[in-house]
Amino acid sequence: MGAAFSGFGGELSSSDQPSLGDVPESCISSILMYLDPPEICKLASLNRTFHAASLADFVWETKLPCNYKFLVQKVLQQSPQLLSKKLIYSKLCRPNCFDGGTKQVWLDKSSGKMCICISYKALRITGIDDRRYWNHLSSEESRFQTIAYLQQIWWFEVVGELEFEFSPGTYSFFFRIQLGKPSKRFGRRVCNNEQVHGWNIKPVRFQLSASNGQRASSECYLHEQPDWVYYKVGDFTVDNKKTHIKMKFSMTQIDCTHTKGGVCLDSVFIWPTQFKLQF
Repeated sequence: MGAAFSGFGGELSSSDQPSLGDVPESCISSILMYLDPPEICKLASLNRTFHAASLADFVWETKLPCNYKFLVQKVLQQSPQLLSKKLIYSKLCRPNCFDGGTKQVWLDKSSGKMCICISYKALRITGIDDRRYWNHLSSEESRFQTIAYLQQIWWFEVVGELEFEFSPGTYSFFFRIQLGKPSKRFGRRVCNNEQVHGWNIKPVRFQLSASNGQRASSECYLHEQPDWVYYKVGDFTVDNKKTHIKMKFSMTQIDCTHTKGGVCLDSVFIWPTQFKLQF
């Protein structure tokens, strides 16, 4: 009886109980836009309504960096108008190569912040084509599957340039380096340090200059570590949206009173300063 007269103040039957599917899709979308991408993806699996709401362009546009149109055109080589915002976000979260495969850019999935990696192949390196000094080694430890190994040289100089559109924020600049020659023995990673020399005599100098007038520099001795080390060059800040910045950066040890060698050079990394060393 109660079920029959539920519309007149009686109890609702189980089939009449409100559910998540009854919430308007637009309301769900308005809530999702305030959540982080991983949370949006989890809620999208609740039901069809939440899934449809999670596809709204205005939800994902809040997660994209303000320079996403530049990234889509330069890196994905597509038109931003032809892709949904969720698809753009998904594509940009993958490592995307550009400039002949010598550079990669991607978005951190949790924060939507932009990160860049530049292979040593995109840098000007003294003696890089001379096998008396440098060897090119295949390596699964590199994003680009290849690293440069220096046997010995007097004049050590690595110089690079990058012109890119950055979203506002502060970024840190690193060289990824390792002393010793990594390899595998019986399936285990080993590092041969026999040729490591000269790096404890004089420090290496790192420099960074940007077209917006910012400069940074640092000096340090290279240390033998069991794994790759990220040597920080410095930070730079972007204040305005859609700002193209041209940067020049270098790593040098040009004291010719002694030779140096036994070092591996992989790449240069740029990522938001608040990030931990997670790459």
